[in-house]
Amino acid sequence: MTRPGSGLRPFSVKAKLGTLVVVSVFITTGLLMVALRTRTELRFITVFSVIATLLITQFVAHGLTAPLDEMTTVARSISHGDYTRRVSGADRRDELGDLAQTINRMADDLEAVDRHRKELVANVSHELRTPIAALRAVLENVVDGVSSADPETMRTALKQTERLGRLVETLLDLSRLDNGVVTLRARRFEVWPYLSGVLKEANLAASHRRLPSGSGNHTRTDVHLHLDVSPPELTAHADAERLHQVVANLVDNAVKHSPPHGRVTVLARRGAGPESLALEVLDEGPGIPESERHRVFERFNRGEVPSPHGPGSDGGTGLGLAIARWAVDLHGGRIGVAESARGCRIQVTLPGIPQPRG
Repeated sequence: MTRPGSGLRPFSVKAKLGTLVVVSVFITTGLLMVALRTRTELRFITVFSVIATLLITQFVAHGLTAPLDEMTTVARSISHGDYTRRVSGADRRDELGDLAQTINRMADDLEAVDRHRKELVANVSHELRTPIAALRAVLENVVDGVSSADPETMRTALKQTERLGRLVETLLDLSRLDNGVVTLRARRFEVWPYLSGVLKEANLAASHRRLPSGSGNHTRTDVHLHLDVSPPELTAHADAERLHQVVANLVDNAVKHSPPHGRVTVLARRGAGPESLALEVLDEGPGIPESERHRVFERFNRGEVPSPHGPGSDGGTGLGLAIARWAVDLHGGRIGVAESARGCRIQVTLPGIPQPRG
């Protein structure tokens, strides 16, 4: 198959150079024929031929080198950390146009990475400041004798330490995501007891911690979690640890946006392939506008829909759904926001046992 842009295009650099050679030959030949008919001296014809060829070559060369000079300037700016400059001429129909588009795409990607890095520092600094300040206040009170080191005080300090631990785990997940060092350890398991255990952990975490979490541990105790697995003996083939991240983060997000005494349902069905799995997490919250659905799995996206101000509602770090998408992508599956008459409905499909290619 021929790659787009390969071969000789009408406006390519190769075509322009070929045209230059052909025109130069025609000019020289024409002047030579004029010299033979008019008996002009050959040295004059040679001088005219050289001058004409140089003028045409200069014109063509300027059209080729001017964009390269601009690309060099933009690339130098990018290397110095200025990702705002772009190369003009990306609409050219030649190799230089392709190169300009590539440089502009690279600048867009680098600008996005730099923006995410700044957002990471800002979000992590904000999330870490609260538990550290609370923990410091507790310890200062104990040291100054304002409060005694009784079990209740130590329990408060423990809660803040646990929150710090969850934030660190979130950052480690993000690091694994960026470095691509995670390998899947897929195995066959029964879906009902597995998902039941994940939801019980979520309820226990909410009832014991009662503190805002980074991701995967909701704080609402008034929301009812419901599990629906059909058939009850359903089995699947996936990495249990990574799938735990997916379900925990989706449930965490659904609970945060649920109304008081709302209901979050986790549905599990058999997928299309052997040991494949189709999951759905549904809530009764305000839902996600269609214009925002393509952004909900981006890092640091906390959404523009205000969550109900129920107990424990918070924005989190904006990494939970991004980590869920990463874990699904590791399996080669799909995750997305589906249409729902009420609330939000997120669908996850895992492929199960990989099929040998014929």
